[in-house]
Amino acid sequence: MSSSPAPRRPRERGGFGSVPGPRQRYPGEFALAVIRRPLALFEELAQLHGDVAGIRIAKQPVVLLSDPEDIRDVLVTHGRLFHKGRGLERARMLLGEGLLTSEDDLHLRQRRLAQPAFHRARITAYAETMATYAARRAAQWREGARLDVAREMAAYTLAVVGKTLFDTDIEGEAHEIGEALSAAIEAFNLSVLPFGELLEKLPIPTTLRFRRGRERLDATIYRLIAERRASGEDRGDLLSMLLMAQDSEGDGGGMSDRQLRDEAMTLLLAGYETTANLLAWTWYLLSQHPDVESALHAEVDAVPAERLGADDLARLPFTRAVLTESMRLFPPAWIIGRRALQPYRIGEHVLPARTIVLTSQWVVHRDPRWWPDADRFQPTRWMPGGSALDPSRPKFSYFPFGAGTRVCIGEQFAWLEGTLALATIARRWRLRLVPGAPVVPQPIVTLRVRGGLPMTAHAR
Repeated sequence: MSSSPAPRRPRERGGFGSVPGPRQRYPGEFALAVIRRPLALFEELAQLHGDVAGIRIAKQPVVLLSDPEDIRDVLVTHGRLFHKGRGLERARMLLGEGLLTSEDDLHLRQRRLAQPAFHRARITAYAETMATYAARRAAQWREGARLDVAREMAAYTLAVVGKTLFDTDIEGEAHEIGEALSAAIEAFNLSVLPFGELLEKLPIPTTLRFRRGRERLDATIYRLIAERRASGEDRGDLLSMLLMAQDSEGDGGGMSDRQLRDEAMTLLLAGYETTANLLAWTWYLLSQHPDVESALHAEVDAVPAERLGADDLARLPFTRAVLTESMRLFPPAWIIGRRALQPYRIGEHVLPARTIVLTSQWVVHRDPRWWPDADRFQPTRWMPGGSALDPSRPKFSYFPFGAGTRVCIGEQFAWLEGTLALATIARRWRLRLVPGAPVVPQPIVTLRVRGGLPMTAHAR
């Protein structure tokens, strides 16, 4: 495997400036493509126009980078030359100035304040909650029952994040809170368009559902913050850590209620949405690959503990490899956007200031230059001696949690939760896709399964 393959050559001239790309055949073509078929659009850009490929959307230059070295430069080496892209700028409607959306000094301060809540020892303490809730979810299923596994995994992760973030049992509210989060997420595609600000002001169904969802979530989060401030308790959850946090490198202050709300909303969305999608896609892939499923079952059955915990992770390397490979093929975070603060050079191309720069895990994780049998679900590639561990593979050919100063703060939380949930449920159940059920990726903020994932449960 070569770390410096020959660049793919563009097939036609379009794009902007010296950046190659397709020609727009009719007004609004690319804006519509971003809404209707973004995965196909970005795959075509990379395959037909090379590692630096551009389009314009309503005069806004947009460039997709697909070379791992260019991706590293934008996300890490020259990260200070970029701000978040339009998508996360618009996400402030829901998330406010949380870790996902804040910039510069505010982002650095908030990350300093939040970091202790994600210390390895603190995360490990949540393992019992994660395994207990997974076992509880599995105990509710019945032989032959038809389940929407996407919804089941969302209910599970929402229960976990409610307990670990707020030390409250929100399983009874899971459907209502999940619906509110879904309404906010589904409004996202419209909001990122150049005319999204106008659409937000119109009383159309999507924006009305978004506003109701945001109000529902705000009411819950502000109530929990007020209760905790009044009690002054440290209940061992993330909210307690955030309330106690002091900015020792800055003004010595803590977070305001608004800052707490923004961080809590960000962590609620991230902790609920991304891991739920990871698990849903993993169950789908396992159902299509019984050999991989059998190897997973052999590993989880060999762990003697009645209830799995953090100490068992070392005995579950294949379980983690299954999740790792699932995130390669179906990355929950499927695209990252940045906005250039000044003109930026990539090879022979100079991108104008304010160019939107995109890097897509969906595209890069499936690039055959870096991945032998790129479309094949093959967790063994992540085991000792596997091709994914070849040191010549560029590091940024796999970046499911982002990179640089904005790498996902909850990465270790996600690994722990995903591994324990998958192993705990796989000990009891096989899940089989309902025959004829369509399985279609729905790329919004995260990579969902469009319309849910109907599967039947079979006891082992």
